[in-house]
Amino acid sequence: MAESQSNNLFVTLLTSCKVPVAIELHFARYYSVFPLRYIKPIYNKEEQQNLRISNEIKEIIHKSVKPATTTDTCSIFYDDIVNQFTNYIMRKGNKQLARSLLQETFETIKIIQLQHYHKADSSQKSNIELDPKIIFINAIENVTPILELKYHKKGGINYKIPVAISENRAKFVAMNWLIQAAKNKEKSMHFPQQLAKELIDAFYKRGRVIMKKHDLHKECDANRAYAHFRWLKR
Repeated sequence: MAESQSNNLFVTLLTSCKVPVAIELHFARYYSVFPLRYIKPIYNKEEQQNLRISNEIKEIIHKSVKPATTTDTCSIFYDDIVNQFTNYIMRKGNKQLARSLLQETFETIKIIQLQHYHKADSSQKSNIELDPKIIFINAIENVTPILELKYHKKGGINYKIPVAISENRAKFVAMNWLIQAAKNKEKSMHFPQQLAKELIDAFYKRGRVIMKKHDLHKECDANRAYAHFRWLKR
């Protein structure tokens, strides 16, 4: 009886003690079960071959390696950008739905481009791209910004500071722009159809997302006088 009461008291104390959010965030990076000496797995055969040719494999051959995740694969059909875009589309962990939406988008792109191909003259057919994956990758590259705006408050005034954007951040912004543009559609049009239209427009350097990128760069250029404040944002 006394032991059960002490256990209940111990549980009550544990549940009543709340760890501050700042401490949780500080120690979040230490939650991994693998020590820092473990390196990431190299599962791509081309990367492995390049390491053998450059003899860099000798430096890591005896190091401990983390296990590959369930999404890591060396399949020729795997593409890191496609997988990343799928994760951005995904909502509430439903990755199967996100994959089906992107697959339907690729099919729609293929149908649209084939229609243009058969309607075009023989001299123009060579300029029409039919591969949805090439259109997808080039569309993301065309809408990727090279600058972004940060805000800094000084003397009660918010200044817009143009700063260089990192590669990962730029890819995220470009993909997010395309997804948000596809969501801003008519009710009668499905998401894959609108996304296919936005990707084709971005591939040919036109459309709403391209204009959004140009507007951002123009705004960065208009605020270039405050570029010296960028040292304060580090």
